[in-house]
Amino acid sequence: MRVVSLVPSLTEAVALTRPEVLVGATDWCTHPAGLDVARVGGSKYPDLDRVCALRPDLVLLNEEENRRADADALVAAGVPVLVTFPRTVPEALAELARLVDALGTTAEPDWLVAARRAWATRPEPETLRRAVVPVWRRPWVVLGSATFAGDVLRRLGVVNAYAEHPERYPRPTLHELRERRPELVVLPDEPYRFTADDGPECFPGVPSALVSGRHLTWYGPSLAEAPALLAAQLAQPG
Repeated sequence: MRVVSLVPSLTEAVALTRPEVLVGATDWCTHPAGLDVARVGGSKYPDLDRVCALRPDLVLLNEEENRRADADALVAAGVPVLVTFPRTVPEALAELARLVDALGTTAEPDWLVAARRAWATRPEPETLRRAVVPVWRRPWVVLGSATFAGDVLRRLGVVNAYAEHPERYPRPTLHELRERRPELVVLPDEPYRFTADDGPECFPGVPSALVSGRHLTWYGPSLAEAPALLAAQLAQPG
């Protein structure tokens, strides 16, 4: 079997489940460290000729990260694809189980068992904090409705102030963000790399939590660590 992954979190999942089948990945597939496979460009604009040249039996895509045109082109070329689009933790776990099955693995890998356990044993939060969650700056882009990261935060006691917005990734002005009067600002380190010196200063008087973007937005082996790690980061806002 030969697999090309155009989704970083799924690349990690394949590499930790059946590394011998992974023959290609995007330039943004950074986990696991030292991954030695052919690179096929970015998630949004992969080199489809390079993908097809790898003779994949399966290409992994995500509705949000990849373009429909690329998925259609691969299908038209006769390349089997598996498309994911989880918007909640349970959906992510189900999608990962489907991936494992597509890889021909009969038993769930240890990382998926650990991810299920980590979220199943997570207690309901005792308190809820209302937050804005920027994922980009210049212009500001925040988490809106029906996002995987929003569901992760909700399960950790953080309510997204834009959860009911009609758009999944609204672009409010900084003034509009401040007008929401959040109790917390959650600042991940990807896709935009917010830091202690870049982001918190825009929200004076509001605690800011710097969190791991990979654990907030990736749905793969990182799900096993995500609840404990993100909870600790959210508990210590600056």
